[in-house]
Amino acid sequence: MSSKGKYYMTTAIAYTSGKPHIGNTYEIILADAIARYKRAEGYDVYFQTGTDEHGQKIQEKAEAAGITPKEYVDGVSSEVKRIWDLVNSSYDSFVRTTDEDHEKCVKKIFKKLYDQGDIYKSSYEGLYCTPCESFWTESQLVDGKCPDCGREVKPAKEEAYFFKMSKYADRLIDYINTHPDFIQPVSRKNEMMNNFLLPGLQDLCVSRTSFSWGIPVDFDPKHVVYVWLDALTNYITKIGYDPDGSSELFQKNWPADLHLIGKDIVRFHTIYWPIFLMALDLPLPKQVFGHPWLLQGGDKMSKSKGNVIYADDMVELFGVDATRYFVLHEMPYENDGIITWELVIERFNSELANVLGNLVNRTVSMSNKYFDGVVKSTGVTADQADIDADLKAVVTGTRDKVSAKMESLRVADAITEVFALFRRCNKYIDETSPWVLAKDEAQADRLAEVLYNLTEAITIGASLLHPFLPETAEKIVAQLSTKLRDFDDLDQFGLYPSNTKVTDSPEILFGRLKAEDVMPKVEKIQEAQKAEFLAEQAKIAGTEAAKNAPCYEQPQEEVIDIEPKAEITFEDFEKMQFQVGEIIACEAVEKSKKLLCSQVKIGSTVKQIVSGIRKDYSPEEMVGKKVMVLVNLKPAKLAGVLSEGMLLCAEDAEGNLALLTPEKPMPAGAEIA
Repeated sequence: MSSKGKYYMTTAIAYTSGKPHIGNTYEIILADAIARYKRAEGYDVYFQTGTDEHGQKIQEKAEAAGITPKEYVDGVSSEVKRIWDLVNSSYDSFVRTTDEDHEKCVKKIFKKLYDQGDIYKSSYEGLYCTPCESFWTESQLVDGKCPDCGREVKPAKEEAYFFKMSKYADRLIDYINTHPDFIQPVSRKNEMMNNFLLPGLQDLCVSRTSFSWGIPVDFDPKHVVYVWLDALTNYITKIGYDPDGSSELFQKNWPADLHLIGKDIVRFHTIYWPIFLMALDLPLPKQVFGHPWLLQGGDKMSKSKGNVIYADDMVELFGVDATRYFVLHEMPYENDGIITWELVIERFNSELANVLGNLVNRTVSMSNKYFDGVVKSTGVTADQADIDADLKAVVTGTRDKVSAKMESLRVADAITEVFALFRRCNKYIDETSPWVLAKDEAQADRLAEVLYNLTEAITIGASLLHPFLPETAEKIVAQLSTKLRDFDDLDQFGLYPSNTKVTDSPEILFGRLKAEDVMPKVEKIQEAQKAEFLAEQAKIAGTEAAKNAPCYEQPQEEVIDIEPKAEITFEDFEKMQFQVGEIIACEAVEKSKKLLCSQVKIGSTVKQIVSGIRKDYSPEEMVGKKVMVLVNLKPAKLAGVLSEGMLLCAEDAEGNLALLTPEKPMPAGAEIA
């Protein structure tokens, strides 16, 4: 097969804050399926992944663990690589941002941007989110917290270098508008344009001085390079970019054909990264695809809940390809996907065992039973020519259907097309009834043709399945005593050599599972997670590092005991009416330093509520919040202002207040039960 040209693709490099769970691992499996498919099509693929290893969060985690940052990232990076290898990913390069060649090039890039006037020195005063390594303005916060991860932000002031983002903003807007495939799915493009680019870009902080674990700015060594400038440039540094002269590998592969990333880091890859490239006078990547998240039962994964699913646990219980099948097939193109242990078991049995495994086993077993394993084409259709023709049409038409889905990265839909082929084969068995043909010696040639058609169809199906389930595809063709077929030949029927003998001992590809056998093992995994979480919290209790755990590991909060009040009856409780309210206006109460007066929309009515939360919230940040309201509290005057209800808050030991808000979007007026 002649090459169709180069195809350079990358994943986001995994941040070395902890072991990746299945939601993180989904990205490498998705990328691997795309890379394998592109190779099958005839592209010269270069597939890069790796780990992102600098930043304040890493330094603090290492300090909490009592080891150096390098020792910490060495351990996590090796664990990431182990899992990437475990799920059979076929990357060409595994990069680490602590690699000497990368660090050397990042220093050169920073100096080049500084020398040409794109980076300047100033100071920063704002709100900083340590887990996200990001500065924010007050207006960018959501409910007073980081808009990316929902964590607390802290005031920070320090000397820093800044990149002139606004210098390139109009150019980037024009590029996005004239390259409709650059950001996919389209919803991600709209979000970037409307929320960030069109309102106007602020200059970006690109160095830090408050910690040391990063690449030093060589001409000002008290500064380290901001983690995103460091991390994003791996896509060019590790294929040989150098401001003083780039390698042949870089010249061949850049621009990237695909950056495959999670939807939470689209902003960095479609705003910061393109602008950095423009400043370096380099072409922009052809496409950035922000894939959705894989959620545990519709919720984020947390070891404190014992609900984190790791790839190695899935592989142990179900095997590598079953793990790959689930995350690839169950993830929607744009919306978040759901994973539960029960759902994995159900899909394993219904799809892999019933549709595919049973088909291959039945076909090979019938060839052995009726013809001593020899598969022969006789051309006999009897009175079933239309049935044969329909089977062949479905089988030979599948390649182009899969190709169309993969062209738009609709991987789940592509797998559905392959399994439609296998389902058609199962239907063909029902239509032709080989066990009936076997009872009539005169139908021997027809029976042989039926089994040949099935064997040929399965060979084509296995070849199309290979990018997604490589081990399974190889096992299938091995049982059929053949090889995976070239992509160019997958629209042709009848290439399987006649008189080939299949294996005489077919392997069960996917044996059915019983939930009652699997779930006790799952419970042990969950209990071990909870125990590990408690041990971790005990180890780091009282340290600042506990506050900066990864977003899917919620730290154990301070426990506050209060004096219990007198018990009330259920009838007393039923008298209270709680609803969701939306604050549509808010102002400070003139006669008080503590009170805010809010106009709260509850259904079709508006109530005025006075709350003693002025030290924790400004009137401006109150507007637009969805809050929980006790709506039938008897009206009273506070500082001379009428209050018609109560906003519910939580209070910590220092008296800091936090409004209680709905976890999910809810309409104003929704009842709180």
